[in-house]
Amino acid sequence: MSVPDSTRTGHQVDVRGPRFAAWVTTAVLTVVLLVATASDTVAGIVLGVQAVVFALGAAFGPRRSPYGAVFARLVAPRLSAPTDVEPVAPLRFAQLVGFVFAAIGTVAFLLGAGTVGIVATGFALFAALLNAAFGFCLGCQIYPLVARLRPIAA
Repeated sequence: MSVPDSTRTGHQVDVRGPRFAAWVTTAVLTVVLLVATASDTVAGIVLGVQAVVFALGAAFGPRRSPYGAVFARLVAPRLSAPTDVEPVAPLRFAQLVGFVFAAIGTVAFLLGAGTVGIVATGFALFAALLNAAFGFCLGCQIYPLVARLRPIAA
């Protein structure tokens, strides 16, 4: 889609920002799985940090998340103007889903349930890699279904 004037309102973002964040997330989650072979505790700590990143993205949106800030300050100025944008709400929901999996994995690792931690991390990694490599945001695809379940204000 071409960039509409509504991008100035803050309701849409350059698609390259979330994809950049997905690449960073993919790297972090890969490190978690590698570290988990040696220490559940260290894996839990690293995944806990990623859970905080997900929580910030869910709460404040992609522009104010840590990876979004890095993209905006260091990467975006070196790129041409955006040609594609996407809405913020589905991205925030996707970050919330990532947070849930990362939180489950963090707790599991820290309680010594490494297998559960690995599975939760694997789900988050799968979703992040889909977005990074193929531009397919799994959480964004689920968002419209969940949005229909919310009660409508009177």
